[in-house]
Amino acid sequence: MKQFIKSKQLKIILIALVIIAGIVMIAVKGFNFDLKYQDTQRVELYLKIEFNISDIKNITNEVFQNQKVMIQKVEVFEDSVSITTTSISDEQKSNLVTKVNEKYGTELTAEDITIENIGHTRGRDIIKPYIVPFAIAIVVVLIYLGIRYYKLSTAKVIAKSIGILLLTQIVLFSVIAITRIPIGRLTIPMVILVYLLTLFGITNKFEKNLAKKKLEKENKDKSKKK
Repeated sequence: MKQFIKSKQLKIILIALVIIAGIVMIAVKGFNFDLKYQDTQRVELYLKIEFNISDIKNITNEVFQNQKVMIQKVEVFEDSVSITTTSISDEQKSNLVTKVNEKYGTELTAEDITIENIGHTRGRDIIKPYIVPFAIAIVVVLIYLGIRYYKLSTAKVIAKSIGILLLTQIVLFSVIAITRIPIGRLTIPMVILVYLLTLFGITNKFEKNLAKKKLEKENKDKSKKK
């Protein structure tokens, strides 16, 4: 019994430390967003010929070195390339144009290439499309749990479920902040996966509690008959 209590206390302390560390990291550095959601700069190069993304990638690796870079083909005939990165200096733009000209025999000039500033996407704007569907799903699940496990007290089941679901999401985002996992297209699937796993754990726990209560009732009834 004492060992169980110590194990439970250790879990609580560990969770508390993760959440505190996550809050500190968010306050100091914020979340680490994918490049497409950050303040970035972009240039578009009209090559007039077909090209391979891998070749452009090799060029941008030389020009921008350790900077994150996103490369996309544009236009109907895919003969133009869009290059997005955290920042583009005039020197980098000139080097980029020079290397592209050397690779493809084009006659681009740095003066004709415009650096476009792209504003960041707010975190709330990323999750906004998912708020209503996710909220509806949670409400439906809570109603089901309240009905399914009414013998365990509907109010307690719903309150406990909300608490656990909320806690796991807070821990998840704390871990994301601490480990600097980029906020992007994989974030929502990650949230849903954790939600489903948590829901599985909750229902499994309630099933065990329900079976235990049923067994206790049966034993009590047997004792009365004796």
